[in-house]
Amino acid sequence: MRALTPTGRPGCLAEITDVDAPRPAAHEALVRVRTFSLSRLDLLCLSAPGTRYRPGIDAVGHVERPAADGSGPAAGVRVVLHLPSGGAAAQLVAVRAARLTPVPAGVDSPAAAALPLAGLMARRLLAEAGPLTGRRLLVTGAGGGVGGLLAQLAVAGGAEVTAVVPERKPGQQRLAAMGVRVVRDVDSLPPGDFDIVLESVGGALGSTTSRSLRNGGRILWFGQAGGEPLTLDFFGLLDGGPPLTLRHFARPAAGEEADAREVAHLLDLAAEGRLRVEIGHRGHWGETAAVLEDMAHGRLPGKAVLTVG
Repeated sequence: MRALTPTGRPGCLAEITDVDAPRPAAHEALVRVRTFSLSRLDLLCLSAPGTRYRPGIDAVGHVERPAADGSGPAAGVRVVLHLPSGGAAAQLVAVRAARLTPVPAGVDSPAAAALPLAGLMARRLLAEAGPLTGRRLLVTGAGGGVGGLLAQLAVAGGAEVTAVVPERKPGQQRLAAMGVRVVRDVDSLPPGDFDIVLESVGGALGSTTSRSLRNGGRILWFGQAGGEPLTLDFFGLLDGGPPLTLRHFARPAAGEEADAREVAHLLDLAAEGRLRVEIGHRGHWGETAAVLEDMAHGRLPGKAVLTVG
């Protein structure tokens, strides 16, 4: 069978090669993959020196052979695969039945493939933020996979949400229609106006958000899409800046059953039209190397979803 494998070559981080077909254990189903999404985590793992990482954390396919122990979905069921360690970008994948989530009829496969990793991160960030009703949230990177879902879920949870989107990007009108206030830059916002900043850009934009926090506010820092780190001036904060808490947030491991329950909830919200994931590129998996390059250079809005040929 064929699968995406790492090359170790900058500019062409992954290619389609022939690999051994999987041999499912009794508790595993054999899934024929149709569609998968690429994330920045795929890019980071493939860029590591000497990596053996195979891309594909989220994918959609059909159960070709159900688990021999009788657990999980039956043959022919369309399912989401969420594999935190990667490997879903392949024609066939052996997956623990507990990790498979049936896809509701109202959700198309590209949307389902783009949802789990970003959606789980968004849900867990908001859980870390605490009660949302009546709180004022500032979200950077709302044009990306996680940021857009964060903004939508926060509004649904009762928060007042402002999203910083420096350039016009797809999905802005949808965010506005869902009750998100969209602004071009942080400097246009009054100081001390927000309870929590959800920051994923870094650099000057991310650093400036600290001035928007009220006294005792929090920054939940979960990414650095702009390539530059946050820079906070200790003495600048003393000189009229608000006391704040900075929390570095990495996606916690919650276990496969918890992941599956949360993915099912996200898919239900999508089926009801209450959650939309922005897909910036749809194509064939032969384009993977080029898509990863676009992602590395910030040329890809939203998620990338590729079809297995």
